[in-house]
Amino acid sequence: MQLQLLEARGSNEFDSAFAAMARARAEALFVMLDPFFGIHRAQLQDLAAKSRLPAMYGSREYTEAGGLMSYGSDFRDNFRRAATYVDKILKGAKPGDLPIEQPTKFELVINLKTAKALRLTIPQSILVRADQVIE
Repeated sequence: MQLQLLEARGSNEFDSAFAAMARARAEALFVMLDPFFGIHRAQLQDLAAKSRLPAMYGSREYTEAGGLMSYGSDFRDNFRRAATYVDKILKGAKPGDLPIEQPTKFELVINLKTAKALRLTIPQSILVRADQVIE
């Protein structure tokens, strides 16, 4: 496998990035978790679908919106855990004294509808490991 790193500093650069992927005969796409990409999620997914490029994303929202698959921290769990911090602070704890925590729950979400549109078969061994399979 060979990694090809592409940058897009604005949504107007997406078309040229996908053209570069086509020239390089890219076989898959991984979209980093970033607020900029989240804002342009629909455009990225549309370009990936038109390019028939399997794409993986860093959060479930992409997969729920039609992306092929995602793997990343469970934001809902992160927000629930953040509530414990708020509770401690409201009870008098100093924010600077609270430990920094890393996400502990990660989730794999697969969209079989998208896989079918891309004519991909997701192995059963992967499907059983998924936290959610969208059909």
